[in-house]
Amino acid sequence: MLVCNSGSAAVAFMSYNTMENLLKPDFFNTSNNTIKTMMSTVISDTLPKPTNTKLTKPVNFTLKHIRFDPSGSVSCVYWNISEWIVEGCSVLKTNSSYTVCSCDHLSTFALIMQTSHPPEVQNISSEHRKAQICQLHPKTHQSEKLKCVFAVISGLLHFLFLSGFVWMLIEAVLLFICVKNLSQISSKKREVLSSGFLCVIGYLVALVLVAVSVGLVPDGYGSKYCWIKMDKGFIWSFLGPVCVILALNTVLFIKIVTNVNSALKNLNVEVSQMKQNKIMVFKTLAQFVVLGCSWILGFFTNSSKVLEILFLILNSQQGTFIFLIYCVLNNEVRQQYRKLFRCLCCAKQH
Repeated sequence: MLVCNSGSAAVAFMSYNTMENLLKPDFFNTSNNTIKTMMSTVISDTLPKPTNTKLTKPVNFTLKHIRFDPSGSVSCVYWNISEWIVEGCSVLKTNSSYTVCSCDHLSTFALIMQTSHPPEVQNISSEHRKAQICQLHPKTHQSEKLKCVFAVISGLLHFLFLSGFVWMLIEAVLLFICVKNLSQISSKKREVLSSGFLCVIGYLVALVLVAVSVGLVPDGYGSKYCWIKMDKGFIWSFLGPVCVILALNTVLFIKIVTNVNSALKNLNVEVSQMKQNKIMVFKTLAQFVVLGCSWILGFFTNSSKVLEILFLILNSQQGTFIFLIYCVLNNEVRQQYRKLFRCLCCAKQH
């Protein structure tokens, strides 16, 4: 079964008696609507890692049944990150006591039995009795409550992410107007761009998008990851607006860089102004991250590990760039901090 330098190798088998309570059979995704039941304890087998180690034949192992239904279909499965998978494993022999599995690799294994749902009962008294049993059974209530909680959390995350991207678009528009006019926008001169109006736009647009999504696909929330379900194309209720915003922000960012570059060329730059101009260029380039343009890298992370790392670094530091631009490099904010520190120092002296 195993070829290595010494001609043999040790195999370690571990049995987890209660692991089936965590790695539930519900994580075995099948196309047909069946009842899935764990038939064995979960086992794991591993090999040391000597050089030139290679499995030349499938691994055969026997699993004892902890329950059995003669009408069910037995599957040898292995755990892959977040679900049970049957690919690469097959059933060699099975009876009422045990099942022999054959797999082409080593992993964490178990037996799952699939049985068909019982026919639906149309009798009213029987349905009423089942409803009473569900009310008395706390686990049934708990499961339904958890589904509701997952749906609410995923809907809330959908709203918060969308509102975050809408605010990035608002920031891009404000920065474009600011650079185009070569001056900071005064709140006294713009009633249309008041903070109240911006708050309404920033949150109302996201709320409308979530409401429309719920109206079109009511069961689109509440996946096992507390996020949007991937079926029925519902994921585009998030990806669609995000792609539009990223495209607009990228166009605005290019226009901003172009305007800043032309403005710097027209200025009579002195030595004292060079530092300010460099800071202005840095702030403009940092806006690439602040405006969320770095999220574009997320569409290409599957094909490149470097882009994946770059995507994680840039987006994890988005808050850092916001702090640098709007706090550290902002003269007005620095002056307010100086006043605050002076007041604190005076208070300590007195």
